[in-house]
Amino acid sequence: MSRVVVIVGASSGVGRATARAFAERGDRLVLAARATTTLAEVRAECADVDVLTVPTDVTEPGALEALAGAAIDHFGGVDVWVHTAAVMAYGRFDELPERVFDQVVRTDLLGTASSVRVAVRHFRAAGAGTVVLTGSVLGHVTAPYMSAYVTSKWGLQGLVRTVQQELRDSPEIRLCLVNPGSVDTPVYQQAANYLGRVGRPPPPVTSPQRVARAIVDCVDRPRREVSVGRLNVVLRAGFTVLPGVYDVLVGPLMRAAGLSGRPVAAHDGSVFAPNPAGEAVRGGHLPDLRQNVFGPIGAMGAALRRRLG
Repeated sequence: MSRVVVIVGASSGVGRATARAFAERGDRLVLAARATTTLAEVRAECADVDVLTVPTDVTEPGALEALAGAAIDHFGGVDVWVHTAAVMAYGRFDELPERVFDQVVRTDLLGTASSVRVAVRHFRAAGAGTVVLTGSVLGHVTAPYMSAYVTSKWGLQGLVRTVQQELRDSPEIRLCLVNPGSVDTPVYQQAANYLGRVGRPPPPVTSPQRVARAIVDCVDRPRREVSVGRLNVVLRAGFTVLPGVYDVLVGPLMRAAGLSGRPVAAHDGSVFAPNPAGEAVRGGHLPDLRQNVFGPIGAMGAALRRRLG
């Protein structure tokens, strides 16, 4: 039997890939995001199932309650609530405008908390349901120039663990956290930038479809936390076991692999308003990384082989 799945942040990246994945299974969808035009595009991509689109800004008071109400009015209830909405900002903490820092935290942490609150209240009344959130490996480690995003993801980690403890008396309500590493989505180009260089996901980079599969799998086999990314465990171990070494290396590595060489003037990106023109499933970072990161490494290796004969 098909489920009713609410996806918050369905217009781009992992959320858009997740909408397609649930549609392929025949589930009925409630798609929420800020950009009305992009929601219409995603609805067309999921045309084989019943889809309701609800323009939603998670930072607006009452917006998520209204989303739940629309879903219940249309479908009679909700079985799964997925939250992937997030924004990002680059800049040194003391140089990032306070309003930008606050809005990233408001969106990525407080907006997600509102989603959890609304979903759990509905599922307590209904007796069952599954909530799946997207966190990040940056909820377990840190990286320079991304203070607002890191703060949000660390806060989300604590929120999820707390709510999971509180749900022990309601075993039919599951709260799952999917923590990807670097993902090929447009969020990096869409980020606010006060650093002067365009950001990018450091390698190795996974596809948004892989993260979407992990989200769908959590609905079938609920787990407290799922990591998606080959280096996540290594990063977490280094951060915990060798913090001094980690802190020495993370800055140079971030500048080499997490930032491109392209200069950019200071801007707010999509932090305060959506940019429909920049929304898509993929961000096109894999070719960029092959050229700008792996290319020089390969060239150095080839030069070394020539010297050795």
